[in-house]
Amino acid sequence: MKTILNEQQLAITIQRLSHQVLENHLDLENTVLIGLQPRGIYFSNRIVEQLKQQVSPANIHYGKLDITFYRDDVRKGLHELNQTDIPFSIENRNVILIDDVLYTGRTIRAALDALLDFGRPAKVELCILIDRRFSRQLPIQADYTGKSIDSIITQKVKVFWKEKDQKDEVSLL
Repeated sequence: MKTILNEQQLAITIQRLSHQVLENHLDLENTVLIGLQPRGIYFSNRIVEQLKQQVSPANIHYGKLDITFYRDDVRKGLHELNQTDIPFSIENRNVILIDDVLYTGRTIRAALDALLDFGRPAKVELCILIDRRFSRQLPIQADYTGKSIDSIITQKVKVFWKEKDQKDEVSLL
């Protein structure tokens, strides 16, 4: 197991990404943030906490999206459902999708399909903690990237969160 980001590096990376979002979306006016269930939620919660320190919490529109039934690559067995919670309109708004690891791109494709059920956004951007660059199966690229890594197909990127795993760390297994 190799550590990609330790606790301090992870905190700095999240802070940097939240600042980059604000550079492009001052005051988050007409912008909504949507974390992808299940594992992207830990990351999106942290991004939102950072943003609350920079802008008025009233300006932050934050939702969570479950893409289970939009996936094309997980067909066998029962799926554990997560909650979708988007208590605002995304119609003609800037949407920033937030997920922990960008791998094949299929999760993001499913998220884009699911998003259309909630309206037609003006623009969709992608904020990713870890980009596994050479594993893409679809032409999907992040607008905000915490760290890009080169890994082989047999390796697995694991993001540990204190809330779930009792530590903050990103590792290559």
